Amino acid sequence: MSDSNGGQTLLIADDEPGNIKILLELLRSEYKIRVANNGEKVLKIALSEEPPDLILLDVMMPGLDGYEVCRRLKSDPLTQKIPVIFITGKIAEQDEIQGFEAGAVDYITKPFSSVVVKARVKTHIELKQARDYLENRALQDGLTGIANRRRFNEHLENA
Repeated sequence: MSDSNGGQTLLIADDEPGNIKILLELLRSEYKIRVANNGEKVLKIALSEEPPDLILLDVMMPGLDGYEVCRRLKSDPLTQKIPVIFITGKIAEQDEIQGFEAGAVDYITKPFSSVVVKARVKTHIELKQARDYLENRALQDGLTGIANRRRFNEHLENA
Protein backbone atom coordinates (compact mmCIF):
# COMPACT_ATOMS: atom_id res chain seq x y z
CA MET A 1 0.00 0.00 0.00
CA SER A 2 1.18 3.48 -0.75
CA ASP A 3 2.84 5.57 1.89
CA SER A 4 2.28 8.91 0.19
CA ASN A 5 0.66 10.65 3.17
CA GLY A 6 3.43 10.20 5.71
CA GLY A 7 2.48 6.69 6.69
CA GLN A 8 -0.72 7.26 8.64
CA THR A 9 -2.67 4.09 9.30
CA LEU A 10 -6.43 3.73 9.09
CA LEU A 11 -8.38 0.87 10.60
CA ILE A 12 -11.51 0.06 8.62
CA ALA A 13 -13.97 -1.95 10.71
CA ASP A 14 -17.08 -3.39 9.09
CA ASP A 15 -18.63 -6.85 9.01
CA GLU A 16 -19.59 -6.49 5.33
CA PRO A 17 -16.67 -7.35 3.02
CA GLY A 18 -18.17 -5.19 0.27
CA ASN A 19 -18.04 -2.08 2.44
CA ILE A 20 -14.44 -2.79 3.41
CA LYS A 21 -13.52 -3.25 -0.26
CA ILE A 22 -15.08 0.09 -1.26
CA LEU A 23 -13.31 1.99 1.54
CA LEU A 24 -10.05 0.17 0.87
CA GLU A 25 -10.12 1.14 -2.81
CA LEU A 26 -11.00 4.72 -1.91
CA LEU A 27 -8.29 5.28 0.73
CA ARG A 28 -5.37 2.91 0.15
CA SER A 29 -3.48 5.24 -2.19
CA GLU A 30 -3.10 7.76 0.65
CA TYR A 31 -2.97 5.67 3.84
CA LYS A 32 -1.83 2.35 5.19
CA ILE A 33 -4.95 0.28 5.79
CA ARG A 34 -5.75 -2.39 8.34
CA VAL A 35 -9.14 -4.11 8.49
CA ALA A 36 -11.32 -5.73 11.12
CA ASN A 37 -14.68 -7.46 10.77
CA ASN A 38 -15.73 -7.42 14.44
CA GLY A 39 -15.41 -5.29 17.55
CA GLU A 40 -13.00 -7.58 19.38
CA LYS A 41 -10.53 -7.38 16.49
CA VAL A 42 -10.82 -3.57 16.49
CA LEU A 43 -9.84 -3.45 20.16
CA LYS A 44 -6.97 -5.89 19.60
CA ILE A 45 -5.54 -3.82 16.73
CA ALA A 46 -6.00 -0.55 18.60
CA LEU A 47 -4.08 -1.95 21.58
CA SER A 48 -1.30 -3.42 19.41
CA GLU A 49 2.28 -2.17 19.10
CA GLU A 50 1.21 -0.26 15.98
CA PRO A 51 -2.19 1.32 16.70
CA PRO A 52 -4.06 3.07 13.91
CA ASP A 53 -4.09 6.84 13.57
CA LEU A 54 -7.83 6.82 12.85
CA ILE A 55 -10.64 4.25 12.95
CA LEU A 56 -13.54 4.06 10.49
CA LEU A 57 -16.09 2.05 12.44
CA ASP A 58 -19.44 0.54 11.50
CA VAL A 59 -22.09 0.57 14.21
CA MET A 60 -23.73 -2.75 13.37
CA MET A 61 -21.27 -5.60 13.84
CA PRO A 62 -21.52 -9.04 15.43
CA GLY A 63 -20.58 -9.29 19.10
CA LEU A 64 -19.61 -5.84 20.30
CA ASP A 65 -21.40 -3.15 18.33
CA GLY A 66 -19.59 -0.02 17.20
CA TYR A 67 -20.95 2.13 20.03
CA GLU A 68 -19.56 -0.26 22.66
CA VAL A 69 -16.23 -0.53 20.84
CA CYS A 70 -15.97 3.26 20.75
CA ARG A 71 -16.83 3.57 24.45
CA ARG A 72 -14.12 1.01 25.31
CA LEU A 73 -11.56 2.78 23.15
CA LYS A 74 -12.34 6.13 24.78
CA SER A 75 -12.18 4.69 28.32
CA ASP A 76 -8.67 3.24 27.84
CA PRO A 77 -5.74 5.67 28.23
CA LEU A 78 -3.83 3.77 25.53
CA THR A 79 -6.52 4.23 22.88
CA GLN A 80 -8.59 7.23 23.97
CA LYS A 81 -6.85 9.65 21.61
CA ILE A 82 -7.45 7.60 18.46
CA PRO A 83 -10.18 9.42 16.52
CA VAL A 84 -13.20 7.31 15.56
CA ILE A 85 -15.45 8.09 12.61
CA PHE A 86 -18.64 6.06 12.40
CA ILE A 87 -19.63 4.99 8.88
CA THR A 88 -23.01 3.38 9.20
CA GLY A 89 -26.44 2.75 7.76
CA LYS A 90 -28.05 3.98 10.98
CA ILE A 91 -29.42 7.34 9.88
CA ALA A 92 -31.70 8.46 12.73
CA GLU A 93 -30.65 11.56 14.64
CA GLN A 94 -30.67 9.55 17.89
CA ASP A 95 -28.16 7.11 16.36
CA GLU A 96 -25.87 10.00 15.50
CA ILE A 97 -26.21 11.45 19.00
CA GLN A 98 -25.39 8.04 20.47
CA GLY A 99 -22.27 7.91 18.28
CA PHE A 100 -21.03 11.26 19.48
CA GLU A 101 -21.86 10.40 23.09
CA ALA A 102 -19.77 7.22 22.70
CA GLY A 103 -16.81 9.41 21.74
CA ALA A 104 -16.77 9.56 17.93
CA VAL A 105 -15.34 12.64 16.22
CA ASP A 106 -17.58 12.29 13.16
CA TYR A 107 -20.55 10.34 11.81
CA ILE A 108 -21.06 9.46 8.14
CA THR A 109 -24.17 7.67 6.89
CA LYS A 110 -24.33 5.04 4.16
CA PRO A 111 -24.54 5.24 1.28
CA PHE A 112 -21.64 7.66 1.60
CA SER A 113 -20.03 10.05 -0.81
CA SER A 114 -16.40 9.23 -1.56
CA VAL A 115 -15.57 12.95 -1.56
CA VAL A 116 -17.06 13.35 1.93
CA VAL A 117 -15.23 10.30 3.32
CA LYS A 118 -11.87 11.38 1.91
CA ALA A 119 -12.29 14.96 3.13
CA ARG A 120 -13.32 13.98 6.65
CA VAL A 121 -10.59 11.36 6.98
CA LYS A 122 -8.00 13.89 5.80
CA THR A 123 -9.29 16.53 8.21
CA HIS A 124 -9.25 14.22 11.24
CA ILE A 125 -5.81 12.84 10.36
CA GLU A 126 -4.48 16.41 10.14
CA LEU A 127 -6.12 17.34 13.45
CA LYS A 128 -4.61 14.28 15.15
CA GLN A 129 -1.17 15.07 13.77
CA ALA A 130 -1.41 18.66 15.03
CA ARG A 131 -2.62 17.55 18.46
CA ASP A 132 0.13 14.93 18.74
CA TYR A 133 2.75 17.50 17.73
CA LEU A 134 1.53 20.06 20.26
CA GLU A 135 1.33 17.48 23.05
CA ASN A 136 4.86 16.35 22.28
CA ARG A 137 6.16 19.94 22.23
CA ALA A 138 4.45 20.65 25.55
CA LEU A 139 6.38 17.79 27.18
CA GLN A 140 9.87 18.63 25.89
CA ASP A 141 12.36 21.38 26.48
CA GLY A 142 12.51 23.39 23.25
CA LEU A 143 16.29 23.82 23.35
CA THR A 144 17.50 20.39 24.41
CA GLY A 145 14.62 18.15 23.33
CA ILE A 146 14.79 16.48 26.74
CA ALA A 147 11.60 15.70 28.65
CA ASN A 148 10.58 18.67 30.78
CA ARG A 149 9.12 18.96 34.27
CA ARG A 150 5.57 18.53 32.98
CA ARG A 151 6.56 15.18 31.39
CA PHE A 152 8.36 14.17 34.57
CA ASN A 153 5.24 14.87 36.65
CA GLU A 154 3.06 13.00 34.16
CA HIS A 155 5.40 10.01 34.32
CA LEU A 156 5.26 10.02 38.13
CA GLU A 157 1.46 10.10 38.10
CA ASN A 158 1.34 7.08 35.78
CA ALA A 159 3.98 5.09 37.65
